[in-house]
Amino acid sequence: MSTTIETIPSSEKISTSDKIPVSELLSRLQAGSRLSYEDWKSVEDHASTEDLRELADSLRARLHPDRIVTYIVDRNINYSNVCVSVCTFCAFYRKPGSPEGYVHSYESIFEKVEEMLDLGGSGVLMQGGLHPDLPLGYYTGLLTELKNRYGIHLHCFSPPEIDHLAKITGLGVEAVLRELRAAGLDSIPGGGGEILVDEIRRKRRTHCNTEEWLNVMDTAHSLGIPTTATMMFGYGETRDHRLMHLERIRELQDRNPGFVSFIPWTLQPDNTPIGKRFPDRIPGEEYLRWLAISRLYLDNIPNVQVSWLTQGLDVGRQGFHFGANDVGSTMIEENVITPAGANHRATEMMLREAISAEGFIPCKRRADYVRIESPLAARVQS
Repeated sequence: MSTTIETIPSSEKISTSDKIPVSELLSRLQAGSRLSYEDWKSVEDHASTEDLRELADSLRARLHPDRIVTYIVDRNINYSNVCVSVCTFCAFYRKPGSPEGYVHSYESIFEKVEEMLDLGGSGVLMQGGLHPDLPLGYYTGLLTELKNRYGIHLHCFSPPEIDHLAKITGLGVEAVLRELRAAGLDSIPGGGGEILVDEIRRKRRTHCNTEEWLNVMDTAHSLGIPTTATMMFGYGETRDHRLMHLERIRELQDRNPGFVSFIPWTLQPDNTPIGKRFPDRIPGEEYLRWLAISRLYLDNIPNVQVSWLTQGLDVGRQGFHFGANDVGSTMIEENVITPAGANHRATEMMLREAISAEGFIPCKRRADYVRIESPLAARVQS
């Protein structure tokens, strides 16, 4: 892994942006040029949200001229809530030995999948706690059974889970990923990214550090496994932390492509230890500003998803004009963010209607962003 963890990007990328008018920096973005980390500090300080919105919307239109906004019908199955990590922003985990801890049986998970399929779903997003005792065979056996029984897309196991498995098995990240892929793993979700700066990760007791998270994704990309990336913000990080997170995602995608989407979302503080310090949610205006920044900064990632789950469907609809071309999942089941206060709900029809109401064409996809509907069928249904 070649990423230098706690340094600003290399000097050749650093500009004297404090001497460059923000209008010139925005003109560079409009022309399709890339800004450096230092440039973005100036842009975030001085550019208006409306200027950022227009630029992000323009980039979205260039990348997706068909005006399609995608969504997915899937289920977030949490196979276990037992976790050795103690992330201060999590209301989901239970410590090993807790009477509230669980590990779902295969049969229980099969029932959940069958319910999802009955609702028109195409796959599962499966994540769980960092269980200290579950063997690798539990994971590979489950993937194999799901693939053989249902033939569905398996979007499973965040980088902290894979890093944890690599450590407790002693096999290393690449060997674990090869085993999971052979068992049926199709793609990897970007959970556990939070903010990829160790200064903030240590304070929030995040399990794997920046290099470990990036290494899982780097290795996955080398093996041809597509992934998504996320950013959770609103828990005490600075502007520079957020920008450095975007820089590190962009650098990895430049060097070893494989991210198919980026999903920024905001802290839900209810029932979490950190909620006592940061009880206020990021408002929609700030979220949309950073959605636009994310779209512009990550010019090498094809899709950006707006988080209606944490911001609500009204903000989600606005996000289509701030660079987002995806609205995410109907979330048939969600057990991680919901206990922390993400109480928004939407059906497939609600998502399609929201997309159409903003002048776009809804289209169902898989977790790897392969469209299930043809553009023509999506247009007819809308």
